[in-house]
Amino acid sequence: MTEEKKPYPSRVNKKNRSTTNSMLNVMIGLVFALILIVGAFIFLGQTDGSENVPEPESVQISTATDNEASEEGNSEEQAEDAKEATEDEEQQEQASEDEQKDEESQESADEKEDKDKEADKEKDKEKEEKADEEGTVTGGTITRQESDDPVVKETIINTSWKPVGTKQTGEHVSVYDTNSVDWQEKIDAITYATGLAEKDMYIMHIGNGGGPQKSIGTVQSKDMSKKYRVHLEWVGKEGWKPVKMDILNTVEGAY
Repeated sequence: MTEEKKPYPSRVNKKNRSTTNSMLNVMIGLVFALILIVGAFIFLGQTDGSENVPEPESVQISTATDNEASEEGNSEEQAEDAKEATEDEEQQEQASEDEQKDEESQESADEKEDKDKEADKEKDKEKEEKADEEGTVTGGTITRQESDDPVVKETIINTSWKPVGTKQTGEHVSVYDTNSVDWQEKIDAITYATGLAEKDMYIMHIGNGGGPQKSIGTVQSKDMSKKYRVHLEWVGKEGWKPVKMDILNTVEGAY
């Protein structure tokens, strides 16, 4: 039998196979390396992502708590301010009320005093009227006589009237000079009889009363409500004395 000879690979073929294997190994290594690198990036990326994730809930809670604390603080301050303002207003109102009460009390006291004075005046007037009606006064009597003269309302004679005194000496002579002592003493006697002060009356006329020691004076109050005609007589060393007084309806035609 003839033996067949097996062909043996040449050196060139061996070299090509060796090169191909090397390239395959390198590519496998590169692929494996890429897998490792990608895996590492994925792993590291997840780790970093988990570490950098914010915690919104905790941040929101913290913020809300701070805001609530701030609002509570503001509310307390506002409440305190409102309380102080209310207290100030109450104090001012109380002070105003006290002042008003004091004023009302003072007004009441003044009114009471005025009323008491008026009451006293009324009592005095009633006493005078009662005395006039009874026709008696201290030391004498009062006589009232109605008149038919249209000028005269009534005539009063008061026996308690006295001379008003005098500064004159020697023989008396009635004088109607307005700057004389005798004139002033006539006015004094008229104010004594009428009850009007000299500053509150108009002297309409003073003239002779029908004799050298007699005079008549006609006067009226400055408010024109009272009108009198007073008859005077001279009393030696004692002065002029009212003896009769006419209450007039008018001063026209009275002198």
